[in-house]
Amino acid sequence: MSDSVARLYDAVIAVRGTDPTKSRTARLLRAGGDKMAKKLAEEAVEVVIDAMRGQPEAVVRESADLLYNLVVLWVHAGVHPDDVWAEMRRREEMFGIAEKVPKDLVQGSSRRKVVALEARRVRKRR
Repeated sequence: MSDSVARLYDAVIAVRGTDPTKSRTARLLRAGGDKMAKKLAEEAVEVVIDAMRGQPEAVVRESADLLYNLVVLWVHAGVHPDDVWAEMRRREEMFGIAEKVPKDLVQGSSRRKVVALEARRVRKRR
């Protein structure tokens, strides 16, 4: 999947400065960050609604739209997919593949908390 995202990222970069009357992506990029964020939020809500309705095919379609809009926002924000994958690898090493970074570690935390949490995780595995 990361290859698909990388190809999408490269395609968005390629059309970034093109005529917005000929490219939906160029038009979205020209509209600015607020518009891009709004589109991303709309797609996320559509994924949630389709999931709640038990419509997996619609979840797939809307997820593809969500990823597209996320990549467009990354381009606007100057974020490269490799940066995101590196963060995911970092989190996996610290917390495991299916864990999210605890909120208290994100907001003004110290390195000691991260080390203590990692030590607890290692002890639990034993």
